[in-house]
Amino acid sequence: MRTPPDRRWYFVFFLVSGFCSILYELVWVRLAMAQFGVTTPLVSMALSAFMAGLGFGSWGSGRLIRKYGHRIGFHPLRLYALTEALIGLSAVAVPGALQLGRRCLEQMGSHLSWSSSDYYLVSGVWLALTLIPWCALMGATIPVAMFAIRADDRPDTARSFSYLYLANLLGAFLGSVLPLILIELLGFNGTLRTGLVLNLSLSASAFALSFGRPYSAARTASFTELSPKTLQDATVPAKIENLWLVFGTGLTSMGLEVVWIRLYTPFLGTVVYAFAAILGLYLCASYLGSQAYRRWGRYLDRKSILFWPILGLAGSLPLLSTDYRMYLDPLPRAASGIVPFSALVGFLTPMLVDRWSRGDPDRAGSAYAINVVGCILGPLLAGFFLLPWLGERLALAMLVLPWFVVGFLLRPPAIPGRTKPSLPWNFIMTPAAALAASFLIFSTKGFEQRFFQRELRRDHTATVIATDLGMQKKLLVNGVGITDLSPITKMMAHLPLAFLAGKTQNALVICFGMGTTHRSVLSWGISSTAVELVPSVPSLYGYFHPDGPALLRSPRSRLVIDDGRRYLERSGEQYDVITIDPPPPVEAAGSSLLYSREFYSIAKRRLKAGGILQQWLPGGDAATRSSVAQALRDSFPYVRSFRSIRGWGFHFLASLHPIPARSAHELVLRMPPAAIVDMMEWGPAPDADQQFRIVLDSETPLDRLIEDAAVPPLQDDRPVNEYYLYRRSLRPLASSLLASHGRASEQTLGPAHSR
Repeated sequence: MRTPPDRRWYFVFFLVSGFCSILYELVWVRLAMAQFGVTTPLVSMALSAFMAGLGFGSWGSGRLIRKYGHRIGFHPLRLYALTEALIGLSAVAVPGALQLGRRCLEQMGSHLSWSSSDYYLVSGVWLALTLIPWCALMGATIPVAMFAIRADDRPDTARSFSYLYLANLLGAFLGSVLPLILIELLGFNGTLRTGLVLNLSLSASAFALSFGRPYSAARTASFTELSPKTLQDATVPAKIENLWLVFGTGLTSMGLEVVWIRLYTPFLGTVVYAFAAILGLYLCASYLGSQAYRRWGRYLDRKSILFWPILGLAGSLPLLSTDYRMYLDPLPRAASGIVPFSALVGFLTPMLVDRWSRGDPDRAGSAYAINVVGCILGPLLAGFFLLPWLGERLALAMLVLPWFVVGFLLRPPAIPGRTKPSLPWNFIMTPAAALAASFLIFSTKGFEQRFFQRELRRDHTATVIATDLGMQKKLLVNGVGITDLSPITKMMAHLPLAFLAGKTQNALVICFGMGTTHRSVLSWGISSTAVELVPSVPSLYGYFHPDGPALLRSPRSRLVIDDGRRYLERSGEQYDVITIDPPPPVEAAGSSLLYSREFYSIAKRRLKAGGILQQWLPGGDAATRSSVAQALRDSFPYVRSFRSIRGWGFHFLASLHPIPARSAHELVLRMPPAAIVDMMEWGPAPDADQQFRIVLDSETPLDRLIEDAAVPPLQDDRPVNEYYLYRRSLRPLASSLLASHGRASEQTLGPAHSR
C-alpha cells in the first residue's frame, strides 16, 4: 500500500527525532563521565536512566492519551510539536544540571567520608533526576504521533507503530555516525546546540502542518479504543505472549551488545569509532529488518514462529566471526556477526508491537515500555553477572538459549476455515538451529585462546590477560595491549622524583597497569598511592613482578580501585608528584579526560608547593600533541617536555614553580641506591648517568609541539585526541577532490580561462 503524501511528514519527523535522540544519548553519557567518573557502574546508570525515561514516557503518554485524548480540542500534531520543543530544551538544561550535581557532590564530600557505594547511590539518583524527565518526553513521541496519525483518519493505522519505528531507526543510525563529526568540529556543547535547532525546527514544522489538517473532536473520542475492523484485519491474535517476546528481544539485543563490545574490541580497538561501528551496524541492520517487515510482514506474520530458533542461531554467529583463526578485516568481521541477529530483531520487534497494539497509542506505548525494560535489564545481566561469572562465550550462550526454548513451546496460530493442522516446522527447525549454535559455542576459539602462556581474570569492567614470559610479558585488557615491561614506565616515576629529590614524601600514580611505575616510586622509600580503574588488573601484579604482592602489602603502598580523575576530585590529600599514564592508544575513548584543562585544574589542587605533575603522551598525531601541550601550558606556568628513552612518546613535566635545570649526573646523585637499581633493571643504557642523558638530551621546546597544528587546547568539551575522522580522513579527501577538480578544469578550459 502506497504511503499517503501527508503521512510521509511523520517519517521525516521521526527520522530527525531519532537522530537527535542518539545525539543526546552520546553526548549526555560522555558529559556524565566527565562530571562523575569513567567507571562501568556510572556509565551503566546513565544509560539505564536514559532507557528508563524512554520506557516511562512511552507507557505514561499512552495511558494519558487513552484517558484524556477525547478531550483535546486541537489536532494532536500540536501536542507532538510541543513535545519536540521541550526535548530541545534539554540540550541546555542537562549539561547545567550535571555540572550542578558535581558541585553538590564536591561540597558534600568535603564534609563526609564518601565510600564508593555512597557516591554511586547519590550520583545515580542525580543522574536519574536529570535524565529521566527529558528522556520521558522522547519516549512519549511515538504514542503521541500514533494518536495524530489516527486523527488523520487514514488507512493502515494498525501498523503505524512500525512505520514510526522504521523512521526512528534510520534516524538513530545516522545519529550514531554524524555526531562524531559534529563533536570534532563543534565540541560537545556545540553538538547539543545542533540538536536544539533540529528539535525546534521539528516543532515549528509540526505545528504549521497541523493547520492544514481537518480535525473533529467528536471523531477523536473513538481513537482511544481498538475498532472492530482493526481486530478483524489482524492476521495473528494480540496474545499476552507477544509482550513476553517483545521484552525478550529487548533484553537479548542489549545484553548481546555488551558481549559484542568484549568480543570485537580486540579487532576494532578502543576508539570511539569502534563503539560507533557496533552501534551503527546494529541500528542499520535493525532498520533493514523493519523495512522488510513493513514490506512483507503481512505474509510472514503467520510464519514468524520459525524465526525464534533462527534468532538464537543468529545470536551465536559472533563466536564464528571473532574466532582468531578467521582472517577478516575489522568491519566485515563485525558485520558478519552483528547484522543477521540485528536484522531479525528489527523485523520481530515492530511486528510484536503491531500485533499487540493494532494502532492503539496506549497499547503501543505499553508494549514499547516493556521492550525498554528488557533493554535496561539486558546490559545489567550481561555486564554484572554473566560476563564476570561465565565469560564471553557462555554469556552469549545463556542470552540466546531462551529463543530455542521459545521455538519449542510456541504453537503456530490457527488459520480461520482450515481444519487440517499445519505441519509443526518449528519442531524440525529448533533442534537443527540449536545443534548449529552448540557447534559454534564449543568449536570456535576466542582471542584469549591464542595465547599459550597466560593468566586470565574477568570482572564487570573487562577481561584481563597477562601473557608471555620474561621481558616479553604483556598486559591486555579486552584483548588490547595496555603495556609491557618497559623502562619508559620506570622513567615516569624516576624523572620527576629526581628533580624533587630530598623534598618528596609521597606520590600518586594514576593508572596502575603492570604496576611498574608504582614499584619504581616505592624504590625511593616514599609512600605511593596507585589508582586503577579495572578491578582485576592488580591481581596480576605477581605475574609481572615477583615482589609485587609483597609491595602491595607494604605500609607505604596504597591501592585504590577507582577512576583516577574522580579520585583526585574526592581526595583531600596533597602529593609531591602526580604521574599519569593513560591507557593506550592515545585515541582511546574517554582518555581525553586525563589530558584536558579541566583535569589539570583538579590536579593542581592536589600538588604540594613545588610539586611536579608527570604526564605521559604515547604518540599521537601533530594535532593531538599540540592540543595536549596547549592544555598544559594554559594550566601550569612551567612545563618541560622530553622524548622517551625509546624515542617515541613524550614525558611532560608541569609545575606551579620553576623546574630546575639539572644535569644527568646531578639527578643520579639525588637518587637513593634502591631507586638507581630499579631504574637500571632493564637498561637500555649501561649506567644511570647515560640513562638520564638520553632523556634530557631529547628535550623538545613546548612551542615547537604547539606549532605543529592549529587546534584548540584539549578540553572536556573538545577532546581532540579522541575525535579525528574529519582531520585525518574527510578533510584530506575533500582537499584531494578539490585539487583533482581544479586540475581537470585547467585541462578543460586552458590556463587563461581557469585563471
